[in-house]
Order: sequence, then structure tokens, then C-alpha cells
Amino acid sequence: MRPSMRRSRREVRQLKDNSMIKILWKLIKKSRRTVALTLFVIVASVIMTLLPPLILEKVVDRLTGQEMAALSIAFAYLGMLAVSNILESLQNVMLTLMGQKLTHSVRSEMCEKLTRLRAGYFTSVEPGKITSRFVNDVDAVDTLFSNGIVGMFANACRIVGILAVIFFKSLGLGLMLLVIMPCLFLMTRYIQKRMLKAQMANRAAIGKVNNHVPETIRNMRSIRTLTIQKYMEEKYDVYIEESYRALETTNFYNAIYSPIVVSLSSCVIAVMMVCSSMGSEMQKLFGITVGSAVAIIAYVGKVFNPIESIGMEIQNIQTAIAGIKRIDEFLEEEEAPLYEPREPQGTDVRFEGVSFAYDDDHQVLDHLSFTVKEGENVTLVGRTGAGKSTVFRLLLGLYEPKEGKVTIGGVDADRISGEKRRYFLGYVEQQFHPCMGTVEDQITLFDPVFDRQTVEETAKMVGLHEKILTLPQGYDTPMERADFSQGELQLLSIARAVVAKPKIMLLDEITANLDSVTEARVLEVLRKASEGRTVISISHRIHEKLQQGRLITIGNTQQGCVG
Repeated sequence: MRPSMRRSRREVRQLKDNSMIKILWKLIKKSRRTVALTLFVIVASVIMTLLPPLILEKVVDRLTGQEMAALSIAFAYLGMLAVSNILESLQNVMLTLMGQKLTHSVRSEMCEKLTRLRAGYFTSVEPGKITSRFVNDVDAVDTLFSNGIVGMFANACRIVGILAVIFFKSLGLGLMLLVIMPCLFLMTRYIQKRMLKAQMANRAAIGKVNNHVPETIRNMRSIRTLTIQKYMEEKYDVYIEESYRALETTNFYNAIYSPIVVSLSSCVIAVMMVCSSMGSEMQKLFGITVGSAVAIIAYVGKVFNPIESIGMEIQNIQTAIAGIKRIDEFLEEEEAPLYEPREPQGTDVRFEGVSFAYDDDHQVLDHLSFTVKEGENVTLVGRTGAGKSTVFRLLLGLYEPKEGKVTIGGVDADRISGEKRRYFLGYVEQQFHPCMGTVEDQITLFDPVFDRQTVEETAKMVGLHEKILTLPQGYDTPMERADFSQGELQLLSIARAVVAKPKIMLLDEITANLDSVTEARVLEVLRKASEGRTVISISHRIHEKLQQGRLITIGNTQQGCVG
């Protein structure tokens, strides 16, 4: 194990600082005023919820006592109801605003995390699972904040306030509610645990579905050719069935919770009425006026409504907890080591006793050594799986060797900064991978350093300028509307690599899928693009066609021998 592979305590501490709690705490410190205003609105909303029944009690008592209720009291009652509704609406607005800020902070932190992850993470984790973390899990965190924890806090404040008023009005009813509340809490916990388990299962199933759909679309031609549509359908049905069973469990507990709460509310009111009409001791314990009875009935409804809301919010909270666990797992993924970037002095490429394995069971490179001098043209040859593409990945700094050194211009390849790497290494892959954007964006990759003139000169060099001008909007044509052949896409890939005028070109089997005519065109472009540059390619055909450079055999008993 190289010393650079070990993490310092400071790096481990930074890794732990990426947890959801840290992100939330940073947001609270950054948005103190918004958080304070949100808390004020919640408290004001709770207080205003308690006042209308008290006014209603006075109105009813006056009417039953043959007294006229003042018009001002009626207006006060209506005004408080209006203010209560306004505050509740404002509370929802503030929670939505805070939820949006939270999701923005989480996604920003996750995007930054992506740039720090090791390349191996993206080969070992399906794209659908990564997408699910960024979309479904982060949305669940928003739900946790706006409809979960904060909502439960507001409802808990309402419950405490209402219980205090009920105790003051009717000691017996208050004691009855104190007996019922623990039972209701235990039932809620029972449902909560089972819903959490179901939500975790549902999250896992959704991740499988999110990965299966794009995989199916990407391999549609192969699926049809091999007539395995039935197998892919059955596989999809299995994942959907897993998700359905988990949701069915969640919906079952969610469905039975609300009727239980409503039934308890009705029973409490009925018991209160019966006990109030019994003996003197019971009347003393439960004795209330008509107005108090009306107010208490309103309060009982209000105390059970928050409890019911809390029960309904359990699903949101459990969904969010499952999402938070998955986000924390992502934020705690091992990162690539942090190095101070260095700039190569020259373009000599050296592999010195390099050994590498993607896992412990498969050694890809074993003490590989070779040197490519500045301006030299070499071709890597060897059987499939010998490690030719791995050599490129090590040069690009995507992986570190387990043993030995990979250097460019005397600098470890993985210590060249991302900004500098594009100006040293131009990488042309077997297949062109488009990005969302215009045709010009496919060449520049959104780097503002390259102006239109530079892009056009590069396109002329690879022979695509005239073709691009025939497109509906020229260089500004969206890539999805651009009609390029396979060979033209490969030329576009070369343009993307050479626009930065790199000193080293890496060519990975770029003519493997081309016909002879298109191959000749691409090779002619390569001749121009390779002039004055160090070129390392993986293709015996390119070596034979261009008739230049030397061969380096990868994967033989003595790796790195020159052919």
C-alpha cells in the first residue's frame, strides 16, 4: 500500500463533516433571520389556535344565561380565526422556503462530493442508484423538513397548549387524556418501526428500477436481437413488485392509524359527557358549563387532530430517514487523496514497476515498466483484458497504482490538476459520449476559454466545419438535433480532445467500429492531430496504417517489452 493511499485524521474528520446534520447546521447559521422568523410564525400560529374556543365559550355562556353577546366579541372571534388561518398559511410558506434552501444545500454538497470521489466508485455503483440519491432521497429530506419534523414540532406545541387549557377547564378530562396519550404514543411507535422497515425496502427497490430502465433502453437493440424482452420484463416486474409490497405495508398502517385516532376522540367526548352528568364527585371532577363543554369539545378535536397529523407525517419522516441514511452513506464514501497539484516539466511518460488491481482477486498489471519519450509515437498491444485501457486510466489520473509510479514530465499522473490535465492529455475514446448542449459545447465542454474562432479552427482541422454549417443552427444546434454519422462522431471526439492543444494524445481503439472508407478519413485527421505531439494509442490497425512509432506489448510474462 502506497503512503499516499492512507488518510490523515484531518481528512477523516472532513469526511465526517459532510453528514446531513452538518449541512443542516450550516444552513441554520447562514439563514438565522429566516429560521427565527419561521419559529416566530409557528409559535404565533399555535397561540392563535388556542384563543378562538375561549371566546366561543364566553359567547355560549352569555347566550345560555339569557344575555346578549356583544358584537365586538363576535368580530374578535372571526378576526382570530382569520389571523390563525393567515399565520398557518405563512407557516407553510416559510417551511417551503426553508425546505428549498435545504435541498439546494444538500444537492450542492453532493455535487461537490462527486468531484472528490474515486473513479472506482462510478464503476462499482449503478448510475440509477446515484440518480435516486440525488432526486428521490433529497426530495425526501425536503419533505422531512417541511412536512415532517417541523410540522411535528408545531403540532407538539399545539398539543401541549391544548392540554394545559383542558386541565385548567376540566381536571378529569385532562387526567383521562394523560392516560390515553402514552397508549397512543406506543401505538405510534409500533407503526413507526414497521413503516421504516417498509420504506427502506421501497427505497432499495426504487434504486433497482431507476437502474433497470436506462439499462434496458441503452441495450434495446441487443435485447430485441437476442429476443430476451420477456426476461427484461420479468426482471422489471420483480423490482416493481418489491416496491409495491413495501408501499402496501406502509399504506396499511397509514390507513388504520387515522380511524383509530378519530374513534378515540369520539370516545373521550362521550365519556366526558357521561361523567359530567353523574354524582357530585364526578361533577366536581368533570363539572363544566355549557360554554366550557363547547370549548372543550373544540379543544378535544384540536388535540386529536395534531396527533392524527403526526401519525400521517410518520410516513414522510420514515421516508426521509431512509433517504438521509442513503445520503449519509454517499457523503461518507471514500474520497480520492488530496494533493497539491503540480505542473509537468515536459511530456516524458514513465511506468516504473507499476502493479494495479481493481480488486484483490484480479491483478491487471504486474510490475509494468516502459518509457515514452517526448514527441514519440507508440502503440500498446496485447490480448483483450491485458490492461491496455488500464494504462490510459492510470495516465489520466483516474486511479493510483498499487505499486510503482506513473509519471508525466516527472510528476505523478494523479497529482496533475484537472484544469491542467486537459492541456497535457487529449483522450479519444472508442465511442463518442455526447453531453447536453449545442454542437459547440461538445467540443468545448462548456469551457469559456475556447471562443468560437478556436472551435471553428478545430472543426476545420478534423474536417467537420462544412458539415456543421449545414445544421439548422450551425454550431448552436442542440446536439440531439444534429445528424452525425458514426465516423463524424469520432471526428467530433478528436476535435474535443485537440481543441485544448494537448501535448500528449491518447487514442483508445478509435477506428474499431468504422468501415474502411471512414477509417481512412479518421486516420488522415489523426496524422494532422498527431504532428508535434506524443501519441500513445491502443490499436494494432492504427500502427499498421500509419506506419510509424513502435509497439509496447502489455500482458506478456515480461510486461513492457518493446516489439
